[in-house]
Amino acid sequence: MTPAIVFLEKQKAAFTLHQYDCTAQDDFGAHAAEQLGVPPERVFKTLLTEGEQGAVVALVPSSGKVNLKRLAKAAGVKKLEMMPPQKAERLTGFKVGGISPFAQKKRLVTVLDASAQEHDTVLVSGGKRGLSVGISAAEIARLLNAACAPIAE
Repeated sequence: MTPAIVFLEKQKAAFTLHQYDCTAQDDFGAHAAEQLGVPPERVFKTLLTEGEQGAVVALVPSSGKVNLKRLAKAAGVKKLEMMPPQKAERLTGFKVGGISPFAQKKRLVTVLDASAQEHDTVLVSGGKRGLSVGISAAEIARLLNAACAPIAE
């Protein structure tokens, strides 16, 4: 059981678990979509960014990428850049390819791409490679106090 799953259970969140065999070395979201047989726009990747005001988590579909200007605006900061993978691992406590938005070492500002609202549930990392969580956009927003904005392109 990962810290993310423990967190979701403690919060009595409505979610489903989806396990798959992860053999990818990069583009983990697209790999998860393929392995689980779901459209890539329903599998959201957890990306970490940083700026002068600190770190911001972006949740965007694996079929796209984050627009850093739109993310900064949604987070109420001036400028953001992608965080190096090793720093993201240290900050969250999860390995790249398995970084969950839930139960990170420190609660960070989180922005969910508005497209998540187009689906009953989206898949996000469950805290390790090969484990995804099916959860609604509303539940993500509630659990993480996440903003919802059009941040993907």
